[in-house]
Amino acid sequence: MAAATDGLNDRELDRYVQRVSDRWPLERAHLGGARVEDLQGAMPQRERGPEFVVVLVSEFFDGVPWLERVYQAGALWDAAEMGAEADVHCYTPSELERKRAALRSVREAVDHGIPLLK
Repeated sequence: MAAATDGLNDRELDRYVQRVSDRWPLERAHLGGARVEDLQGAMPQRERGPEFVVVLVSEFFDGVPWLERVYQAGALWDAAEMGAEADVHCYTPSELERKRAALRSVREAVDHGIPLLK
């Protein structure tokens, strides 16, 4: 993990990405949300939103119902280790482009969050 993750549980983030990758090989993985914004110097007086937003991208999500992907990938997130639940998004590359345009949290995580794949 890069220095941008100081204050986060890097070991657990690595393990989470590995757990998801064991099921669906990932092309991209991004971490955003209020905790990442805090690390990047966001003002404390703001609407926080979810503590963590995880955006996972894999061609292997194709054919898997969206709710099933999100449920399974979300169940692999260890909220006790990370200190909060995550809002998990699972998309194919083409779905990601549509969702980046439609969902601010996804756009922020991808554009300004922390890449989780090395």
